[in-house]
Amino acid sequence: MTDFPYRYDVTHSVSEIVDAHTDLEAGTETDTVVTIAGRLMLRRDQGKLAFGTLQDSSGRIQLFAMAKSTPEFDGFTGLSIGDWIAVTGIVMMTRRGELSVRVDGWTVLGSAGRSFPDKWHGISDPDTRYRQRYVDLWVTDEARQTFTQRSQIVASMRRLLHDQDFVEVETPMLHPIPGGALARPFVTHHNALDADLYLRIAPELYLKRLVVGGMERVFEIGRVFRNEGMSTRHNPEFTMLELYWAYADHADMMRLTEELVAGIATEVLGTTTIEYDGREVDLSTPWRRATMEELIAEHAGVEVSLDTPIDELRAICETFGVDTKAHYGPGKLILELYEKTCEAELWGPVYVTDYPIEVSPLSREHRERPGYAERFEAIVAGRELCNGFSELTNPAIQRERFEAQEADRDAGDDEAMVVDEDYLRALEYGLPGTAGLGVGVDRLVMLLTGTTTIRDVVLFPTLKPEQVSGAADGELVDEEE
Repeated sequence: MTDFPYRYDVTHSVSEIVDAHTDLEAGTETDTVVTIAGRLMLRRDQGKLAFGTLQDSSGRIQLFAMAKSTPEFDGFTGLSIGDWIAVTGIVMMTRRGELSVRVDGWTVLGSAGRSFPDKWHGISDPDTRYRQRYVDLWVTDEARQTFTQRSQIVASMRRLLHDQDFVEVETPMLHPIPGGALARPFVTHHNALDADLYLRIAPELYLKRLVVGGMERVFEIGRVFRNEGMSTRHNPEFTMLELYWAYADHADMMRLTEELVAGIATEVLGTTTIEYDGREVDLSTPWRRATMEELIAEHAGVEVSLDTPIDELRAICETFGVDTKAHYGPGKLILELYEKTCEAELWGPVYVTDYPIEVSPLSREHRERPGYAERFEAIVAGRELCNGFSELTNPAIQRERFEAQEADRDAGDDEAMVVDEDYLRALEYGLPGTAGLGVGVDRLVMLLTGTTTIRDVVLFPTLKPEQVSGAADGELVDEEE
């Protein structure tokens, strides 16, 4: 086996060379000597001349090799597409106006033992793209651009929150009790403790413990895990931003959310007006606010509320093909009706407000509408982007909500919460009026990059094992929708 260098001194990136020589005239050789490194993505031989395309993480540039001056010219022309190489030479512009580096010296840094797919048109098979991302990133320009933008979006998010005095923290990913959201958890076992633990479905309850501890503005950007179906919008592990703000309420949080999203769009894209799935989305503030019941009336043409007799609500749901269960109360029925008839139709951005308390176990009761919560979700392009609310601070009421959730779990709802005694103890020490927010970072990246499937914004999405009969490897398994 060839012994490749452990390290190599590189003087320039491709983009630095391109930016410094934009005005170079055709047929000009400079006295600038550079050493660049990357993959050989194309090579063509023309007798005593050879041309190649070298690609690094910043871009592509042509290589110009001559038999009379390039060391081991025959070895250079024998390189495989995909080989890692370093090239030293002068910067020049060919007579045809192609910016190039003359190959005055070259070294193989690593060999490609497998052939690359079409180096100019990317990978047509989606399963190969997602399963072999290490190939996709080299041959698909859009993939590299998307993940570069993802990094910029997350960096902008952190910067804007730091500017408003939020402190970034890290909370456990292994939880003794699953909580903080309505979702089915992954379970594992800790041998030393001989105890089951759960991959977190949300960091919410730990972050609010920190507010109890005196950290008035906290946020966390991290992975959460939900043992649920996969679709164009769902991956079992995904990235969430959660933040908590003492002395604020849901109205303050709506203002912060729209300013945060608009600010990220402005920083990363230079505009708040974007195109998504062929339609325009205006993210400029303020965003529309509408109650769930107002939206049901607009889109389904029926008037409903918590005062509507439950038999009538069930009949309305049946009319619209909504699946219901016997233990659903009026709040759950209204939510199911809204999700069936409205959510996908909301291009937005729009804040859906006034959720029933029945489906909002961690939210504070609406100060003006008994039975409803001071909770909102932002819907953009027919998809939920975030969820936020005024936080429930009363430990006695929170215990009642947990116990109601536990009853739902006993009735067969495996996404319902359980009683978290330590969190209740924390509330007994006192939680001031606080607003909370959870943003799906992957969905925000999808929105701002114009991507319609979550697998295009997650570097290594969850996939079926390669050797599976039935559905094709690349097929999405949408168990939720």
